[in-house]
Amino acid sequence: MWFETDNLVLTAAQAAGVVLPAAGVPVALRRFRGGAWALVAPLSIAVVIAAIDLLPSSADVLTWVALLLIPPGCALGLGWALRGARPWLGVAAAAALAVAWVWPSTRAGQVATIVLIAGSCVTLGRLLAGAAPLLLLKLGIVAMAVTDAILVFGNELQAPNAVLVAAAPGAGLPQLQSAAFGFAGMGYGDFFAAAVVGGILAAEGRRQLPAAVAVLLVSLAWDQLFLVVDVLPATVPPAIVLVGAEVVARLRAGRRALRPSAHPSG
Repeated sequence: MWFETDNLVLTAAQAAGVVLPAAGVPVALRRFRGGAWALVAPLSIAVVIAAIDLLPSSADVLTWVALLLIPPGCALGLGWALRGARPWLGVAAAAALAVAWVWPSTRAGQVATIVLIAGSCVTLGRLLAGAAPLLLLKLGIVAMAVTDAILVFGNELQAPNAVLVAAAPGAGLPQLQSAAFGFAGMGYGDFFAAAVVGGILAAEGRRQLPAAVAVLLVSLAWDQLFLVVDVLPATVPPAIVLVGAEVVARLRAGRRALRPSAHPSG
């Protein structure tokens, strides 16, 4: 059986992204709703990998994009997007950024980076679930996982991903484009996929905690493939859980529709 404590920390953080998003978007943003937002999930992997493969220097641009956008995204997550958020909690993102900057190679710095990434993903998950038609968004998550799996198992993702992970903004600034804990690593897209699943469930008013536990369990089972391969697409477990939740919901709806109606006696 394959098991690694460092990897479990990242997996648990990813699963937390399913349970944390709340529902709804600000009124001012509702006019921007549209089906095109569902393409963000699958394109986030395909476009990034293609860009780095064609132009490796684009990884330097992406690491700066991550540095500039992830801390504010985490602040929005802590102050608005996640369940139990409070505006004053947003300042914790600045503290996390400081820890990730000053102690980047320590466990504390790695945890701070995970918090920043996961918090920003919660914000994106809530916003996308409020902006895109949920059916299209679900299909987008499945397409994202399929794309990720094709690239990983076809050995097309490993080289561009290594370039992205190694990219640094310079001047000792923190690298926020991916997360690491000990010897384990997980990409931004893996946290993003889980948070979008959480945003979808929140928007539908469905229970998120069981789905988060399911992501953790499915991930532990999925990780057994590390016995035969070195890299796995971590977007797959959230997609599997999303599909499973959809099947269960439809089966329950079918059973309710088959139930005979009760009429009071005359």
